[in-house]
Amino acid sequence: MAADSMEIDDSLYSRQRYVLGDSAMQQMAQSSVFLSGMAGLGVEIAKNIVLAGVKAVTLHDTKQCETKDLGCNFFIRQDDVLNHRKRVEAVHPRVAELNPYVHVDSSSFPLDLSTDLNFLRRYQCVILTEARLSLQKKVDEFCHSQQPPIRFIGCDTYGICARVFCDFGEHFEVSDPTGEEAKEIFIQNITLDDPGVVTCMDGRTHGLQTGQSILFREVNGMDQLNGTARQVTVLSPYSFAIGDTSGLQPYAHGGFFLLVKTPRTYSFETMEHQLCEPKVLTPDFSKPEAPLQIHAAMLALDDFQEEHNRLPNIGCCQDAEVLVRLTERVNHTLTNRAPLWPELARCLSRTAQGSLPPLAAAVGGMASQELLKALTGKFAPLQQWFYLDAIEVVKPLQSLSAEEFIPRGDRYDGLRACIGESMCLELHKLRVFMVGCGAIGCEMLKNLALLGVGLAQNSGQVCMSDPDLIEKSNLNRQFLFRPHHIQKPKSSTAADATLEINPEMEIDAHLNKVCPATESIYNDLFYSRLHLVVTALDNVEARRYVDSRSVSNQKALLDSGTMGTKGHTEVIVPNLTESYNSHRDPPEEEIPFCTLKSFPAIIEHTIQWARDKFESAFAHKPSIYNMFWETHSSAESVLQRMQRRESLEGAFQVVKLLSRRPSQWEHCITMARLKFDKYFKRKALQLLHSFPLDTRLKDGSLFWQSPKRPPSPIEFDLTDRIETDENVKKPDQMKLSVSSEEEREAIAQLEEAIAADHVTPERLRMSPLIFEKDDDANGHMDFVAAASSLRARMYAIEVADRLKTKRIAGKIIPAIATATAAVAGLVSLELVKVAGGYGFESFNNCFFNLAIPVVVLTEAAPVRKTQIREDISFSIWDRWVVCGHQDFTLSNFINAVREQYGIEPTMVVHGVKMLYVPVMPGHNKRLKLTMQKLIKPAVDRRYVDLTVSFAPESDGDEDLPGPPVRYYFTRDGDAPPDSLGL
Repeated sequence: MAADSMEIDDSLYSRQRYVLGDSAMQQMAQSSVFLSGMAGLGVEIAKNIVLAGVKAVTLHDTKQCETKDLGCNFFIRQDDVLNHRKRVEAVHPRVAELNPYVHVDSSSFPLDLSTDLNFLRRYQCVILTEARLSLQKKVDEFCHSQQPPIRFIGCDTYGICARVFCDFGEHFEVSDPTGEEAKEIFIQNITLDDPGVVTCMDGRTHGLQTGQSILFREVNGMDQLNGTARQVTVLSPYSFAIGDTSGLQPYAHGGFFLLVKTPRTYSFETMEHQLCEPKVLTPDFSKPEAPLQIHAAMLALDDFQEEHNRLPNIGCCQDAEVLVRLTERVNHTLTNRAPLWPELARCLSRTAQGSLPPLAAAVGGMASQELLKALTGKFAPLQQWFYLDAIEVVKPLQSLSAEEFIPRGDRYDGLRACIGESMCLELHKLRVFMVGCGAIGCEMLKNLALLGVGLAQNSGQVCMSDPDLIEKSNLNRQFLFRPHHIQKPKSSTAADATLEINPEMEIDAHLNKVCPATESIYNDLFYSRLHLVVTALDNVEARRYVDSRSVSNQKALLDSGTMGTKGHTEVIVPNLTESYNSHRDPPEEEIPFCTLKSFPAIIEHTIQWARDKFESAFAHKPSIYNMFWETHSSAESVLQRMQRRESLEGAFQVVKLLSRRPSQWEHCITMARLKFDKYFKRKALQLLHSFPLDTRLKDGSLFWQSPKRPPSPIEFDLTDRIETDENVKKPDQMKLSVSSEEEREAIAQLEEAIAADHVTPERLRMSPLIFEKDDDANGHMDFVAAASSLRARMYAIEVADRLKTKRIAGKIIPAIATATAAVAGLVSLELVKVAGGYGFESFNNCFFNLAIPVVVLTEAAPVRKTQIREDISFSIWDRWVVCGHQDFTLSNFINAVREQYGIEPTMVVHGVKMLYVPVMPGHNKRLKLTMQKLIKPAVDRRYVDLTVSFAPESDGDEDLPGPPVRYYFTRDGDAPPDSLGL
């Protein structure tokens, strides 16, 4: 974003614009930030805010690069350590190249209690990391006292604990606390009463809260409500009261309402005032006291540093007990005391000199979002402390000897101080398969590199696959990529960038889509070599597929995803948790065909209509055209067969396309002009002829009432800027049936084309277009935006701007780097637990919305057992195995299941094919057939998974389900041990 012109570079920021909006983006482009501390947390924040597009950032740090920095700072290299560079000197150029629109400065002057702070007045926000509490208090007091206040954020990570503190001044106004898009909700009825009650149409939930305000539009009868805002009192999910309506005209029909965004003012206290009576956000409701307990422990750690001028020594029991006593002392000063948590204080003491890179990533993402709020007034700010601990990561390691945690002079010293040498080795040995290498994938690779996952010298490996190429819009969130990488493969480019962070890794980058078509590559043998699967995907279908392969191969899976400021993580562990496929979100609501075709009610309907028109005209029809002429290469032979009345599928439509295909630019304009009248004039006249405005239904109600909107024909106007964009070469709609008259016309058209020598090889070929939303030069979005706007105007629907049209037409998922960093950090903490083979109680799933802000940590979903009989049960992770041979019959299979598992099969199904259902005619004869003959496997197929039902214990009960039964076509000894679950 160019700060001077205030133009937003949509090709770079498009996904983020849908999260923040243009006003917030422009405010950021005028804001300068001072960021102190270039360890792991500081560089995470620097990355996120530079990617976001602030005007300027000053990076401050006074320390030199050390070897241990290589394990927490992804922008410091071995060469920086060897050449004794200052951290800020090493980091500065690498941060600066993330975004050409952001001016990045560096500074290394001492910042302490004696420093004159007036230099901070040129910044809109100040963030301190790695700063003593006394300095944080002084800087915050200075920032708070300025007019207007300088927004202040203090962040720290010490070992397993992290905190964020925000002070944005006494009066901080937020324009949009939630960021949720206001949706149009149609009205069923409004009572004439005190209070009047509004009921939503078709059982739609309103999603309102008491005290919010809504705006009415297009209400018939009770017209006085239109354009007015009313405060609501929620009565049910489908109805609410709006105050006295008894003096208004009776409600007739129609209308909708929108939520009114109400600005809100937040008040902040200084850090000094907040220390004894902190306002905290609670992320884990199973540990409601934890934030206050961590607050006390980290304040005690600050006291320890003041008294001893150092952090507690690694693994030192004496220092740990000192910190416990200090925590108890601090706890007594708090207004709201929480029960003392000595174990937390001891863990904090033992790990305080260490670093957990995923924790810095998670907290860095959250703190960065708070900074963006401070600069823009967009979203509700944190009030005022956020604490996060990773005690579940270190709890199982407390029995390890002190030697496990001692520094060894390598890049993993900070990590080793937290999790010990043995756990570091487990991470080094991990063999991970990561599917997807976009925004989350880049963040995950960075975390894996800092954790030392998949090292070559330990026979570890990170294999990843992504078929996509890098686009400019990726650079706003996928920080491993640079402008010179555009149109290069994501996976191999990310692999090279990751090896710069940690050259010791073994990375295998693939360009494949992971799907059923590539199962010959990602087969069972491939999965048998893995320890863990990580998804970095952006769609549910792909997640479900990878989950099913992971469950089938008994591999742990880490899933995460984001949408705007929202994020989720899910950990899936064999035999402990449910899988991704165990729960299903409600299906996305599809727009009915009749609504799209004739009765659009909201702008989404007109945009989808325009998108469908694009697909039909520029992709579907050209593809059919090409397929036809690939099959019938000679126009003369086609003509002869048509004259003989032979059946040629699609011939008449293809000939019509050929005859109407424009050969000059003027023809394109003529066609576009005719299409304009067809879609935006004649269609409206036809509908109004079929259904005049006074048409009534059988019950006496008007046909044209909400949500149906009557169309108004549009006359072509050359001076209308929207309409002049309609220069499209679209042929007519194909028809499913063809009349005799049309047959004769098509034959005549083809005869004429052949006679005029218009049937050239070039004219028998079209170039289908793939809709590409991000290329403004290709005209795709021009067509969709113009067509949608014209149709919206025809139906009196408020026209959407190009940005919104692009999001809906392109099904763009809003995205921002802050949420991506946070979600990858949180799921990487779970990776450490999976690598360590931790128990079920250690694992956490997470949902967060950084806009509100809310962070909710929950237990992973425990695996459910299905009881077949008193002594037989199974879960999604179970699989029964039967090994056969060349002559193994269906009868042999049923007997084998009975003998091995003690239960009688009653039905055997392979995919959608029923192999054996006793009540089906002829199925009993199949018992003598071989499994080979029944299933007809591919030559290289070693096994199939069969669905088997079992006899109930009592007559009349339904058949019982069972786990998949994997049938091997080989003899017993040929089935691999891992397939047998051994």
